[in-house]
Amino acid sequence: MTLPPKRAMVLAAGLGTRLRPLTASLPKPLVELAGKTLLDHAIDRLAMAGVEDVVVNLHYKRAMLASRLSERKHPRIALLQEEKLLDTGGGVAHALPLLGEAFYVLNSDVFWLDGREAALKRLAHAFDPQSMDALLLLQRTVSAVGYEGAGDYFLDTLGKPRRRRERQVAPFAFAGIQLLHRRLFEGCGESAFSLVRLFDQAEMKGRLQGLVHDGEWFHIGTPEGLALTRQRLSSHRVER
Repeated sequence: MTLPPKRAMVLAAGLGTRLRPLTASLPKPLVELAGKTLLDHAIDRLAMAGVEDVVVNLHYKRAMLASRLSERKHPRIALLQEEKLLDTGGGVAHALPLLGEAFYVLNSDVFWLDGREAALKRLAHAFDPQSMDALLLLQRTVSAVGYEGAGDYFLDTLGKPRRRRERQVAPFAFAGIQLLHRRLFEGCGESAFSLVRLFDQAEMKGRLQGLVHDGEWFHIGTPEGLALTRQRLSSHRVER
């Protein structure tokens, strides 16, 4: 297995309903932030981490996304059309023939600033394929910009996450940035399902691991989250 991964996937097929009215005419991954689309930010980070091949799944306003991606020269990009939405898990399962043994998966509605070391490189350094099927980047909810949820995970001293139960409030949110092994998808078809289902299975087997992000993290899921992110970044020198 080659680490850091040379292949990755960016999930870009969602409808972006919570970001309306902006997404009525524009797919969410093409929303601009600091002079660049969210999709380009994600792919640029992957390229900086050494990724050579990126799969992007498309559904909503796919022609606009395909047109934008056709302008990129690096890394190599493969487009996967989803006639019916497959959700996060089904989308990755559909892309498995184009992915390696271990690969990054990024949501297209998050933006982050790295800490001392690039988050993607930290994931690659921390990933142990012998003991892990999934390594999730986690963000402290108290410092997450644009995030309004109740958190997703608790984390023990060994970095083992436990997903919160109903009515619980957890201190860490899943950052939408992950490093996965293809064995996580064994037995899965290509029907629509969430990656969370597979995370739960890996957690039960003791093969789910978490890594806490040491930089800043922004959730662009709503107009309010986008406005807060732009406001915060206006005082930052954003990496180009």
